[in-house]
Amino acid sequence: MVDILIVDDHLSIIEGTKMLLEQEPDFNITVENSSLNAMNLIKLNHYDVLLFDLYMPHLNGLELAKQALAYNPELTVLIYTGFDIKPHFNLLVEAGVSGFLSKTSSRDELVAGIRSALRQQVILPLSLVRELRRPGIISDSSSSNEKVVLTSNEERILLELSRGKSTREIAATLAMSQRSLEYSLTNLYQKFGVRTRVDTIAKAKKLGLIPEEELK
Repeated sequence: MVDILIVDDHLSIIEGTKMLLEQEPDFNITVENSSLNAMNLIKLNHYDVLLFDLYMPHLNGLELAKQALAYNPELTVLIYTGFDIKPHFNLLVEAGVSGFLSKTSSRDELVAGIRSALRQQVILPLSLVRELRRPGIISDSSSSNEKVVLTSNEERILLELSRGKSTREIAATLAMSQRSLEYSLTNLYQKFGVRTRVDTIAKAKKLGLIPEEELK
């Protein structure tokens, strides 16, 4: 049997997903709607695959994945979400996540994604693969040998930061949730090796990543 734990705060989603996956005769599904309770289940039971919603109250999917993998690095964790994962892709991969499944996936797609993960293979959305192939902006400072590669989403966030907008204003401008934006900002800080938005702007200016007209 393949033991699967689904953690999602939306009861209708986890029950619907459970019903779909239980059509596979070798799938045994457990559901939990509280991310705070999930670690207790993980410590008490064996699961072959963990499906975590990305956005949950109290403890989001990224933080839950970090906790689960810190407890057992051999766990297979999949992020199961209806939101765009591109802004968080690097953070999720660095956390040790094994793959991603969309809540809009068909039953066959969900099953294929889970079975691929069990074989240590990853199925990625085509839109994400296309984004990963895009080189983005690359800044290379010859004096310091510093290189920063930005995605198109990070370019837009950086531009809005340089205009002095607040997190709420940037999220509204880019049609992102504030939580999604905060993940993106964390990733941006890591790329620049800084901890604040002020330092990020300063570093971006130094590397020539902010258009000249924005500096006037």
